[in-house]
Amino acid sequence: MLTKKDVVDVLMGCKDPELDADIVNLGLIYGISIAEGKDVKVTLTMTSAMCPVTSLILADAQLRLEGLPGVGKVELDLVWDPMWNPDMMSDELKYRNT
Repeated sequence: MLTKKDVVDVLMGCKDPELDADIVNLGLIYGISIAEGKDVKVTLTMTSAMCPVTSLILADAQLRLEGLPGVGKVELDLVWDPMWNPDMMSDELKYRNT
């Protein structure tokens, strides 16, 4: 049976190559639901609607989630509301270069 922690852990390996940071700590994950212990739906956003690496990030996340043992259907729901802003980043990322 999959847990939200399993999903978060695997998504921490999915990085935005332009920012060299994972999508979890960037604050791009808005929600995770798991149905019947195996079907995963992740609601997420990008840093910008014009993000040139959106397709790469989504493909990487999809592949990583599909590789989880026991996973069923994987759905990524890309949303733009609320719009992402730097305040959504983890404190670790906000202050890593200060």
